[in-house]
Amino acid sequence: MNTWQRRTVRSLVVLAAMIVVYALVYDYGMSAFEGEPETFLHSLQVVVEAFTTTGFGSDAPWTSPAMNLLVIAMDLTGVALIFLALPVVVFPLLEETLSTSAPSSVDLTDHVVICAYTPRGETLIEELDSREIPYVVLEADRERADDLHEDGLRVVHGDPEVPDALARVNLADARALVADASDEVNASIALAAADWADTRVITFVEDTAVADYHRYAGADDVFSPRRLVGESLADKVTTAVSAELGDVIEIGADFEVAELPVQPGSDLAGATIADSAIGEQTGANVIGAWLRGEFVSPPGPEARLDEHSLLLVAGRESQLERLKEMTLLETRPHRRGRVIVAGLGEVGSTVKEAVEDDGLETVGVDIEDVPGTDVRGDATEESTLREAGIDGASAVILALPNDTQTVFATLVIRELAPDVEVLARVKETASVRKLYRAGADYVLALPVVSGRMLASTILDEEVMSFDKQIEVIKTRCPRLDGRTLREADVRARTGCTVIAVERDGTTVTDVGPDFEIRASDELVVVGIDADVNRFAALLE
Repeated sequence: MNTWQRRTVRSLVVLAAMIVVYALVYDYGMSAFEGEPETFLHSLQVVVEAFTTTGFGSDAPWTSPAMNLLVIAMDLTGVALIFLALPVVVFPLLEETLSTSAPSSVDLTDHVVICAYTPRGETLIEELDSREIPYVVLEADRERADDLHEDGLRVVHGDPEVPDALARVNLADARALVADASDEVNASIALAAADWADTRVITFVEDTAVADYHRYAGADDVFSPRRLVGESLADKVTTAVSAELGDVIEIGADFEVAELPVQPGSDLAGATIADSAIGEQTGANVIGAWLRGEFVSPPGPEARLDEHSLLLVAGRESQLERLKEMTLLETRPHRRGRVIVAGLGEVGSTVKEAVEDDGLETVGVDIEDVPGTDVRGDATEESTLREAGIDGASAVILALPNDTQTVFATLVIRELAPDVEVLARVKETASVRKLYRAGADYVLALPVVSGRMLASTILDEEVMSFDKQIEVIKTRCPRLDGRTLREADVRARTGCTVIAVERDGTTVTDVGPDFEIRASDELVVVGIDADVNRFAALLE
């Protein structure tokens, strides 16, 4: 509740008390001085009419001096209240309603202060809103702050490197501060925050070499999601070109969740879920599937898989390995041609290094002559891709600085080499669907990874994997105590799937519709970010 709201509540309480007191006095006066007893409700009506200057009904005129003096006092009080209400309540209300300028302060507690607004900050705000946790964006640029304010965000104009601005967003009572500007500015923000309040400080770094400096400045947590994204893309390459499972999420003893891409020419390419008989042949459970950029959970029997499909499956390791074999091209299960890495920034360099460590040949492509560059040129041009050896490549990883370039490069690659695996990093979550429609096999959004890191840290939520297209969390749901999964109807209400339950230190994976949930259970829930947020809002 902000200052204006508190002031309004106090004013209303005082006004109500004055009306009641005047009504009691008026009720007594009509009996004692006028000899005309009235009901208290009628006396209350007369006081309200006097305060609002709308008349006095049938009681006028009054014969006794005492009642005339009382009515004069009520008139003056009503007029005074009107003039007081204008500057105290009405004017601030109109100013707050009509103003397009960002305020200079807020009065919040147990909130999250976000310094600078970025796509990962947007993801974090969605997480916070779903859990009804207050936030405020502290933006140094006046025009940018005003634009965000007009868009409906809670924003304050101020320089986060200045202690006074941190005081105006009540940092001392905040649960966390997130510094999301440049590496240098983030370090300065951490210093200013450490001097002002004992609040948890979280910073981002683009250059991992400066992470220690952020900690020296007072940051409690320093995140470098670009390296995590690079390592994840590298893992997807080595998984796609081999029969090994690669990176999986371990839920319990011999029970795992994995994402498996369907390769062109494999047993599953072109088959429907019903015809594939995945459950019968492997024993694995298909939780969901990315079909042409849309996540479907669960996919219906008639859903058709193609070379752009990505299965989200759960089961024992042996079951997932059998399913992995079904997703591979039977005549070429161990395709290990060269891997082209386009864009050699933090993500691309991490990918190139990890893929080379796995024994695969790499070709680095960048428009600048940066370290690791084998072919200098534009990855959206056919000549550059041919020079890099696109004809004999097994995979292309796009870590370009611009999402529009990434989409166009995907279209060019699909025309030159329809069977090559295309994996991409994007900066905007809105670009994910575009990439899938352009023909990418796997797309990872940097804001999603960053937002999950932030949310899990701030909310103390156990997110089991940041670098997947889906979110796997472990959480308690006391609202579902004593209800079966069928009664809870989690999937229909939220889109999420409960795949396991941790009870008394044991992971239970056989959770059918009749499984009864206890308040102390930790549910392992799988879904896309929006569905997991919906789950948290409805059921936690």
